[in-house]
Amino acid sequence: MDPTLYTAERGQAGERAYTELKRRLLVGEFPLRIRLGEERLAALLGVSRTPVRQALARLHAERLVDRLPDGGYSPAAPNLVEIRQLYEVRRSLEMSAMLRPEELGTRHDRDMIESLREDWRALRLDTPDPDPGFVLLDESFHVRLAEASGNAALAELLGVVNERIRIVRMHDFLTEERIDRTITQHLGIVEAVGTGDLDTAHRRFTMHLGESIAVVEERATRALAKMMASDFGITT
Repeated sequence: MDPTLYTAERGQAGERAYTELKRRLLVGEFPLRIRLGEERLAALLGVSRTPVRQALARLHAERLVDRLPDGGYSPAAPNLVEIRQLYEVRRSLEMSAMLRPEELGTRHDRDMIESLREDWRALRLDTPDPDPGFVLLDESFHVRLAEASGNAALAELLGVVNERIRIVRMHDFLTEERIDRTITQHLGIVEAVGTGDLDTAHRRFTMHLGESIAVVEERATRALAKMMASDFGITT
């Protein structure tokens, strides 16, 4: 076989294994504290063990699986109490960024706001399919909006918090309705900020964040309950 084709096929198998395992983990298909055996997963997904091993390493980096003492992996259980606390921190950081220019008698950086608005208008015209990876675009929106307030340190802290809650926020982007609504709400927020109407921006952001945490908690709780009831039995 042509080495180039072989490498491409391996890459495709690895991406397929990663995408499918992530989907199954997010909806709670695997039991808690069960060993995610490479051989069994490979048979389940119709790939070799190597793509499964690579996928599990990527999922560990995203905190969707925990590493076992012997080097294997098991599904990670979301800590919903910690997540709610981190959402509170996130809200405080974003509110501080949003209101900072008004408190200082300045305005958000107009070029940054316009660039952000144009990027999300483009997403409105070509809406992505539901995908947990949309969380990265969502995080980028909020960090860029915070950067436009002129406080880079605050935006950096927001990025750290977003990384901590990413494991459950992926649950928010599994349906077309949530992707579409997120884009609409982001545009509403950035347009209000762009016109200097921070009262409206504040109100829209509060509604946006409230909806997000409600969806995330409901879906994460449902997935956790399914994990606890599952008897899939991956043991090898």
